[in-house]
Amino acid sequence: MPQRVSVFPSSTPLFLLMVSFFGLGLIAGVTVSPPVSREDFIWRKPLVGSMLASVCALGILAVFFPNECSRVFNFGHKGTNTWNRFYGFRRGSSVSQSDFHSLRGHHPTCGCFSSHVFLIGGRIFCATCSGLFVGALIVLTGIVLYFFGDWQVEHSAFSFVWVGMLGIFLGLLQPLLLTVDRSFFRVFSSSFLATGTFLVLVGVDELANNAFVDVFLVFLSVYWLVTRISLSQWEHEKICSSCSLASCGLGRTKMGV
Repeated sequence: MPQRVSVFPSSTPLFLLMVSFFGLGLIAGVTVSPPVSREDFIWRKPLVGSMLASVCALGILAVFFPNECSRVFNFGHKGTNTWNRFYGFRRGSSVSQSDFHSLRGHHPTCGCFSSHVFLIGGRIFCATCSGLFVGALIVLTGIVLYFFGDWQVEHSAFSFVWVGMLGIFLGLLQPLLLTVDRSFFRVFSSSFLATGTFLVLVGVDELANNAFVDVFLVFLSVYWLVTRISLSQWEHEKICSSCSLASCGLGRTKMGV
C-alpha cells in the first residue's frame, strides 16, 4: 500500500507558504504607509521592467522545457520521462497498464488528475502551466505599457495592489482548495497569480517610487512561483499516495506543477 501524505502541506511547502504570506503583509504595510524617501530616477522603471520581463521569459521557458527547470529547482528526479509539461499527446492511442508510468500534459494518465488537465484539438494540456503561460503573456504586455510606455495608473494604484494581492492569495491557496475540482479554475487561478504579481508591483511602484522596494518585489514574485510549484508537488504526491494502482510507481516520485 502506498504511504499516505498528510492533508496539510509538509514542512517545506508550509514554510514557503508562511513566508509568502509574510511578504504579502509587508506589501500591505508599504501600501498603507509608503516610504518617505521617493526616488524618481530615470532608470528605475526600465530596470525593474527588464527584471520582471526576464522572470516572465524564464517562466515561459520553464513551461516548454520542464525537465531542465526541474533540475534547477530540484523538483524532478532521476528517471523522470521527457514529456513536455505544456504540450501533451494526441488522444486516440491505446493506453496499456505500463503507460501509467508516463505522463501526459506532464500528469499521469489515470482519472485522478482529470481536473489538472484539459483538451484542445485532441491534445492534453496542463491547466496550471497553461494559466501561468497566459499570465506571463499578459504581464509582458503590461510591462511594455507601464515600464516602457506611458501608462498612467496613479489614480488606480491602491486598487491595483489589493486586486493583485487577491490574485496571489488565490494562486497560492489553489492546491489547498480541494473542493474546487475544475481545470478551468486551475487555469484562472494560476493566470491570476502571474497577473496579480504585476498589479502589485505596478501599484507599489506608483505609490512608493522606490527602486529598492521594486527590486524586492521582483524577487518576491520569484519566491511566490517557487512556493506555488512546491504546493503543487505536495498536492500531486497526496493524490498519488491514495491511489491503489500497484503497477504505477508515480506515488513514490516527485512531480512538478
